[in-house]
Amino acid sequence: MSVAQRLVVGIDVGTQGTKAVAVDLDQGKVLARGSAKYDLIAGLPTGAAEQHPDSWADAVQDCLKHIVDQGIDLGHVQAVGVSGQQHGLVLLDEDGAVVRPAKLWCDTSTTQQAEELSESFGAPVPVGFTASKVLWMQQHEPDAWVRTATMMLPHDYINFKFTSTRTMETGDASGTGFFDVKQRAFDAERVAKIGGDLERRLPPLVEAPQWAGQVSAAGAAWSGLAEGTPVSAGGGDNMMSAIGAGAAAPGVVVISLGTSATAFAHSDCPVIDTEGLIAPFCGSSGGWLPLLCTMNATGVVEEVRSTLQRDHAELTQLASKVEPGCGGMIWLPFHMGERVPDLPEASGTITGIRKGWLEPGRLYRSAIEAVSANLCWGIDRFRALGVPIHEARLVGGGSTNPLWNQILADMLDATVIPMQEPESGALGAAIQAAWSLGGNASPDALAEVAGPLTPCGDPVSPSEHVAAYRRFLETYNLTLSQHCGISG
Repeated sequence: MSVAQRLVVGIDVGTQGTKAVAVDLDQGKVLARGSAKYDLIAGLPTGAAEQHPDSWADAVQDCLKHIVDQGIDLGHVQAVGVSGQQHGLVLLDEDGAVVRPAKLWCDTSTTQQAEELSESFGAPVPVGFTASKVLWMQQHEPDAWVRTATMMLPHDYINFKFTSTRTMETGDASGTGFFDVKQRAFDAERVAKIGGDLERRLPPLVEAPQWAGQVSAAGAAWSGLAEGTPVSAGGGDNMMSAIGAGAAAPGVVVISLGTSATAFAHSDCPVIDTEGLIAPFCGSSGGWLPLLCTMNATGVVEEVRSTLQRDHAELTQLASKVEPGCGGMIWLPFHMGERVPDLPEASGTITGIRKGWLEPGRLYRSAIEAVSANLCWGIDRFRALGVPIHEARLVGGGSTNPLWNQILADMLDATVIPMQEPESGALGAAIQAAWSLGGNASPDALAEVAGPLTPCGDPVSPSEHVAAYRRFLETYNLTLSQHCGISG
């Protein structure tokens, strides 16, 4: 590798593992990758979900070693960026040691505290957000809270490991539950209501293209990066995925089709949903990032595949021969309850079945249409709140299915583009680091950096079936209203 190459590294610290990419800015491509897995801590009480931050730090080291093994000299890396799972609570003492394992976004042991704060704030506080975990610590582990000098979020902790500097990034901070997204600052009233001298434990906020710091001597010894290497502000995984999918300008929605699904879009102004369905996050590239999360996506489709004991390719071929809308067969895909719409106790329902319709192709298509219709129900909420959408970019496992892509294009009546890079979070972190190197905070500068690094698949345009799917969505919304009391 030539010393003249401009290299950046992006890291994504997830719930199941950490991934990293080394990106050549001149060639506009990923040169090396690394990954490492870990699990939740076993044996915890029902509802608790925790990981030790040291597991993330060890995984980052492993990822960087994998990159080195592929011929990358970390001493030549010009900047690094970090993405991370949102909402987790990391506690450090005065010396920078971890006080206890981190309570994660999926920890529901703090349900009571979320309810207490919702009543205190006069607005809903999701149990997954950080605020309920802070109150839980004060009530259940006061000694550990007293030892805490600084609280931060998962990606901020990895920034700390690199820089020895305690910071919190604005976009990720907007998922704490005690952040004013309009002012892009901590909400002093909510912080005071949570109590426990929380204000003293909050680190300074940073916002890209500001740097979180530079790799310290300790960070260099830990990571193998050169001392003084700049570390960008980073952000939550959703914010970094938006950057990694090239959706840092209005009009583009990113849809992540995993076991559950998320959809998020850039906005130039705060998007506040009084019904609480759309999370009003700040972006990590300036602007804001309204986001929705549905509980049921590829998990429903995979359950159909597993039950039918066929592979996805065969079922996709069979489903492509079934008419759009499956003749009026409607599936409410709430196998795990649902967040959007807010139906935590709901179950799945299939209506409109006729003789001979319980065959593989129709069942498979109906499952895809159901998941897509529910996503569209949520995305319509974006539009109702003034978020423009003319293009959808797809990431995640479901985005590899061409039939699913076409169905979404027709339901949304918008161009759909599957992204080629699977690690959109790590790539987004690398792009943010490269953008920060340029020192230009404008969206145009970010787009110029991101363009060559966000390869797209072939665009999928709406077909002649748009009108048929418009009628299908009307029937879906009517069925949703009849069975769940939810209006479309």
